[in-house]
Amino acid sequence: MSQSLNSKAAAVDDITQRIQDENDALLQQVDEQITLDTLNITDRLLLERLVEGLGDPRGLIRLRFAETLGEIGEAATPFLVNALANHPNVVVRRAAAKTLTIIADPAAVPALLHAFLNDEDTVVKGSSAGALARTGEASVPALLEILASPDHSEDIKGHAAWALAFIGSEAADYLYAALNDASLDVRCAVIGALGHVAQEQSDERSCNLLISVLTDPEPLIRTEAAAALGQVNYLPAIPHLILALQDPDLDVRKAAINSLGKLGDPLALTPLQELLDDPQDVIRVLAKLAIAQIERQSEAKDDW
Repeated sequence: MSQSLNSKAAAVDDITQRIQDENDALLQQVDEQITLDTLNITDRLLLERLVEGLGDPRGLIRLRFAETLGEIGEAATPFLVNALANHPNVVVRRAAAKTLTIIADPAAVPALLHAFLNDEDTVVKGSSAGALARTGEASVPALLEILASPDHSEDIKGHAAWALAFIGSEAADYLYAALNDASLDVRCAVIGALGHVAQEQSDERSCNLLISVLTDPEPLIRTEAAAALGQVNYLPAIPHLILALQDPDLDVRKAAINSLGKLGDPLALTPLQELLDDPQDVIRVLAKLAIAQIERQSEAKDDW
């Protein structure tokens, strides 16, 4: 019995070694063809073999296959999409999603969405969300639909909001249009993404939109806007954040204090000092920290 098991293990090792040797030879062959500009990117069998190479047990070799397919580009998309949707080996599905991130082909969006929403593996889901983010504007309408739907989990919506923020300025027109969406989840995600747009481009329109929702009826929206403005060096926001220190919602006040501390404008010192006697412990603590932040930044500017 033991001898039989040993024989089977040896046979498996032999098969594994043969596959690895074939993968190494394939990579060497393709590298040479790319160098000589003789690679036939319409060779279906070759592309299928390269995608199968994404299942190699060696991480560095999988990376080389992914980089090779990335260099081939959109010609490889249909083969990667098929692997993402149908391959029984989860390692291949994970690597296919990561390779589609490199290629960023809009044609892959439907398959990436399906994998993001339906694959049983969390790594495949996360990698598909990353590929959607990298693909950019083509992914935005579907991401907004996911955020608006009551059928998706908070985890899925969190990934969608992250992808939307990553896309940032490419999605600006969609973001402006969706700021008044009926869905609270959409609006929160849009505000976070607008903060990224404002950071990326010093975009005045995005900053002013964030300021405008500091008076929104929904406290969560006001909180998100106050927090987002803390990431943007936009001085006209300071007076509005100071007004938000008197907001009836505690979370809005906390976000406004934190943002004023980050922005470091001495104009906020007096209003923050008035909060040192606030009845809420957390407000007093945050105000003290924000004051210290502003004073440190002022001292640093004086030293300079």
